[in-house]
Amino acid sequence: MPTRVLVPTGALGITFDRVALARGVAAKPHIIAVDGGSTDSGPFSLGSGTSKYSRAATKSEWRDLMVARAHAGVSLVIGTSGTCGTDATVDWMFEITRELAAELGQRLKVARLYCSQPPTHIAKALADGRITPLSPAPEISAKALGAMSNIVALAGAEQVQAALATGADIVIAGRTTDTAIISALPLARGEHAGAAWHGAKIGECGALCTTNPTGGVILLEFDRQGFTVEPLVEDACCTPHSVSAHMLYENSDPFILYEPGGYLDVTEARYEPLDARRVRVTGSRWVPSRYTVKLEGATLAGYQTSILAVLRDPHYVTHAQQWVDELHAYLVCQIAQRMGLHADAYSLEFRLIGMNSALGAMESRRGDPVEVGILGLITAQTAETAEEIGKLVNPYVLHYPLTKDEELPTFAFPYSPAQSERGPVYEFALNHVMELNHPMQAFRLDVSEVGHA
Repeated sequence: MPTRVLVPTGALGITFDRVALARGVAAKPHIIAVDGGSTDSGPFSLGSGTSKYSRAATKSEWRDLMVARAHAGVSLVIGTSGTCGTDATVDWMFEITRELAAELGQRLKVARLYCSQPPTHIAKALADGRITPLSPAPEISAKALGAMSNIVALAGAEQVQAALATGADIVIAGRTTDTAIISALPLARGEHAGAAWHGAKIGECGALCTTNPTGGVILLEFDRQGFTVEPLVEDACCTPHSVSAHMLYENSDPFILYEPGGYLDVTEARYEPLDARRVRVTGSRWVPSRYTVKLEGATLAGYQTSILAVLRDPHYVTHAQQWVDELHAYLVCQIAQRMGLHADAYSLEFRLIGMNSALGAMESRRGDPVEVGILGLITAQTAETAEEIGKLVNPYVLHYPLTKDEELPTFAFPYSPAQSERGPVYEFALNHVMELNHPMQAFRLDVSEVGHA
C-alpha cells in the first residue's frame, strides 16, 4: 500500500485551510507532518532560542492538528519546533501540547527529539577532524564555539524514524531538515528512496508547490516507483511546472539536494499530470554517502538601537545618498569627540528606504522617489552604549543640513523619540557539517505521556 503523508501548511503559525485539512483526514493519511520554521527570518530565533511565531497562533493551529490526528488515528510530527529547533523551543512546544491534551481530553504518548549541541561536544568533533566547513563558512575554534548562544544539528529521516519507532502519537522534533519529517515514514515503509526525498522536498512548504500557495494543505502519496502530489484546497491544482519549480526553492542546485547520509539527484526526474489537479513524479535517485549532519549556530553580535526619519524635500530626496554619506562622516567625528569611541567599537549604518535599503551598494535600479526613509542602525557591545549613541545621533538625523549656507532643515519622523532600542542582535556563526558514527550520536529522545485517559 502506498504511504500517504498529509502536510497541512508550510510552517505552523501561518494558518491553513480547515476544510482542506478535513478533506486530508478523510483521505486516510498514514502520518501528518508539519514544519515549525527555519532560519529564513535570520539568526534572532536561533540566537535567542525563541519562536518567531506567536504562541496563540501556534496553539490554535496545533489544536486543530491534534484533533485531526485523533480522527485519523495516526502520528503527528512537527520538525524544527519553535522556528529554531533548540531544546528550549522543543520544551515550549511540549508545554503547548500538554495544555491542549488536557483541554481536549486526549491521552497521548509524546516523543521529544532534542537537537541542541553542547559547545564542548562540537569542539571535540572539531579537534577530531569530524567538522567540515561549507561555503561560505566562518572560521571556528573552541573559543568561538563556547561563545555561541545556541548550536543545533539538523536531524534527518533516521532520527525522526527513531522517534516514530517509540509508538509516539506526537513527535516534537528540534531542528530537522525541512524534508526529514516527510521522508521518514515512506523510507521506513520501504518506498522508493529517491521518491521519498524528492516528494519531501516538493511538499516541505505545503501548497507552495501548487497554483494557490496560500491554501496550505497538500497530500503526498509515495510508492515503490515514485510519488504523487495533490492540493486539497478546491481552487488549487498542481502542474508539472509548479511541482518541478520547487526544487529551485532555497536550493543552490536545482537537481541536487544534500541531506544527512547522502543526496537527492533529480536530473532524470519526470513530471506528468495525472489529471487537472495531481502530478506524478518518477525517476528521482537517492545516492548514499557518509553520514553528516549540518550544524547551525548563532552568537551575540551586540545590542542595537535604530532611528528612523523621512526626507520629503525634493532637494534632499535627490541627494539622499550624499546627505547620509556626509552625515555619517560627521557623526563618526562627533562620537569620537564626545564619547571617546573609535569606529571599531560600534557600527553605524544608514539605509535608504525606497532607494537601496534591500541591496545597498548592489542596487542597480535608479530613479527619484517622492520620499526617502532614512533608517539608522547602531550596534554596540552594550545596550547602554548603543542607546547613548542613538541619543547623540538623534538631533543630526532630524536637522543636519546638506550645505552650510542653507536654512536648518527639519525632517519628518514617524514616532517620538525617533530612536528605539532593539535589544540584543545575533549573527549566524556556523555553516558546517559534522560526521557521525551513527545517526543518533548527536541527538537524544525523551518519551512521556500527557493528558488524561
